[in-house]
Amino acid sequence: MRAIRLHAFGGPEVLRYEEAPLPELAPGEVLVRVHAVGLNPPDWYLRDGYRALPPEWRPQVPFPIILGTDLSGIITAVAEDVTDFSLGDEVYAMVRFFSVGESRAYAEYVTVPASELARKPTRLDHVHAAAAPMSLLTAWQYLVEVGHDFPNPLQSTPHVPVPLAGKTVLVNGAAGGVGHLAVQIAKLKGAHVIAVASGEHESLLRELGPDEFIDYTKTPPEELVHDLDLVLDTLGGPTTSRFLRTLKRGGALFPVYPLGFSGTEEAEKGGVTVSAVQVRSNGAQLAELATLLDEGKIRVVIDSTFPLADARKAHERAERGHIQGKIVLTVAEV
Repeated sequence: MRAIRLHAFGGPEVLRYEEAPLPELAPGEVLVRVHAVGLNPPDWYLRDGYRALPPEWRPQVPFPIILGTDLSGIITAVAEDVTDFSLGDEVYAMVRFFSVGESRAYAEYVTVPASELARKPTRLDHVHAAAAPMSLLTAWQYLVEVGHDFPNPLQSTPHVPVPLAGKTVLVNGAAGGVGHLAVQIAKLKGAHVIAVASGEHESLLRELGPDEFIDYTKTPPEELVHDLDLVLDTLGGPTTSRFLRTLKRGGALFPVYPLGFSGTEEAEKGGVTVSAVQVRSNGAQLAELATLLDEGKIRVVIDSTFPLADARKAHERAERGHIQGKIVLTVAEV
């Protein structure tokens, strides 16, 4: 088969479109003929060797490796012990996350544990279905139901979502992959939603239903809002502590990228809970979410698409930032 493989860490130029061995089916798995692959930040973090992490945290992987977790496609083989799926089923999945270097979605064929798989929403084509899994599961596991009990190395306590009905929720980075889905989920669950993004994304975000929109290029959101119940900062990092001043006592700050947060003392003084969760594959949750996607209650936005062979160009697009929705690789029929 053809795949995108890495033989060394580096920039987008290290992505090679080349022949690779067809994956071997193991018990509990299905083989999927991939039609589309959704891109996510862990793809470029791994491609780059996770240089943002402390050296002792950086994963050691055997080269060559195939990047990618999110896919949509059609089942072409089923292990004997798999009973819930059949040949020809159209499916989508987030594959083997978090297992660094073992997901392998940038390819024409991928083996997928049946427990991580769900039938593709019939309303969505493969491009939109492939765009959904990681971003949608991230938003869902932060806001609604964690759905797993894997320990979180970044905090000592389990992540607990906040009941959203009647709450005021701000989503920072609302136009991005996680953000545009989180806006819709929070609204669906009964929250008053404030979306923060640059003005170029306002028209799209208004369509997705937030109650308010803030253009951060005109005024920093922390200067405009206060007494919030929850901030989901999809950008996270060192700047996320600025949102502590916007939260009421008893409120919560959920940074999707928690590394670099330095406001622990301020959060404790203000009675604010700061919590994060590491997203994990979950076929049952994807099946539940497929229903919402089919009902049109959640919409997946596509920023751009590229052929699998042009994965380098897709990563270069990601590096330019200001992504509206998701970037997707399309896989030609073999």
